Amino acid sequence: MSEEPLLSERDLVQIEKSHPDGLTSAQIVNIFQARGARLSEATFRKYVQLGLLPRCRRVGMKGKHRGSHGIYPCATVRRINSIKKLMASSYTIEEIQRSFTNFKRQVEEVEAAIDDLFKGFEREIAKPRFDASRRRSLDREITNARKTASALVRQIAQIESQVVWPAKTQKAAGGSSPNDLSRPAR
Repeated sequence: MSEEPLLSERDLVQIEKSHPDGLTSAQIVNIFQARGARLSEATFRKYVQLGLLPRCRRVGMKGKHRGSHGIYPCATVRRINSIKKLMASSYTIEEIQRSFTNFKRQVEEVEAAIDDLFKGFEREIAKPRFDASRRRSLDREITNARKTASALVRQIAQIESQVVWPAKTQKAAGGSSPNDLSRPAR
């Protein structure tokens, strides 16, 4: 089975930085097609219907009677990349669906909540009520806590992988598990 071109971690981080408010389905499809990966609007919609991808949020377009369009979170690009990697590793769509619907969504929600919490802390310490010395001290504490939280999320993802994919993770002891393919090292 020939491997499709996929996005690197650097590509994913750049996309996330470039589109913090999300992307349309057409933009996401174009990102993959521009790299030679096969992804159509129909496949994208099928992944949403199967629960592999989140549903969009509707955003009104500026201007009178312009309507709205669906915006998907940036994590959708990372998720599609993971799906493609898993499929290239001979996982079936049913196995991938089972993994994503069991615990993966909860792990991603925990990761997003932790990230939001740290961003809130950073906004607060940027306020003038903290002197420079206290701000530096809190910055160091936040940096250390982020590292600890990232390690915890990775550990949770590894446990999730072993619970959801017991046969394949036992066979691949020492090899990569499905979550190793989708979870970035932080």
